[in-house]
Amino acid sequence: MQFQTKKILVTVKAYPNPSSKHVETVCCAGIDLSTNQWIRLYPIPYRLLEDEKQFKKYSTIEVACFKATDDHRPESYKVDADSIKVFPGVIDTKDKWKRRKDIVMPTLAESMCQVCKLGEEKKKTLALIKPLDIDFEWQEAKIEEAPEEKQDSYKQLSFTHTEIERIEKIPYDFYYTFKCTENNCPGHRMLIIDWEINQAFRKWRYKYKPEALLLEKIKERWLQLMCYNNTDPYFFVGNVHRFPKIFMVLGTFYPPKDK
Repeated sequence: MQFQTKKILVTVKAYPNPSSKHVETVCCAGIDLSTNQWIRLYPIPYRLLEDEKQFKKYSTIEVACFKATDDHRPESYKVDADSIKVFPGVIDTKDKWKRRKDIVMPTLAESMCQVCKLGEEKKKTLALIKPLDIDFEWQEAKIEEAPEEKQDSYKQLSFTHTEIERIEKIPYDFYYTFKCTENNCPGHRMLIIDWEINQAFRKWRYKYKPEALLLEKIKERWLQLMCYNNTDPYFFVGNVHRFPKIFMVLGTFYPPKDK
């Protein structure tokens, strides 16, 4: 393996998953600032990182990484988590998100339908896309017992003297439905795996009761406020390693609409 040091604007942080090998991992993605190309960083044991290595979305980080050999998606890189350096501050939203748009918008793909085709061909598995006719829905999640080795993954922490709470499985899956800019697009329904939406469920359930009100409040934020409140919405999307035809929404990019 040959490590490379890359400077990356982080735009995506997925919800953590237990890992038999790494205790818990987070898949992150962003834009390589030297090439303006998408890059996927995995595995990152985010909640186990030292405080100075933990980063927010739209932080700029520097990290040593190498092209993954067990993941043939072109954007996937393995990370030396100890090498993470976080630059001060985040890219702000001043001037109608100008600084963010200057970096993010040049990566815009032609359409979601095109990205799906390229994903099957293992040519493009991360992208920024423009959705149309957006709607939002949820359904009860299948709460399946994790394999025994994943259930036991947190026991490893006793050897590192690090304590974190076992990650909570959210009882609902949230989806965007939309059409893309492709002519005759049949429509897309994609699971949202952004950390923020699951964290919102965990925090807001104490404020909004009954649960039906909580779900409506989540829909209000992720649909009305992000996609229709005088915004110009885009989705960060990426596919599943084992199922290249399946894409998910990794995050929402919603600068104000230009007048």
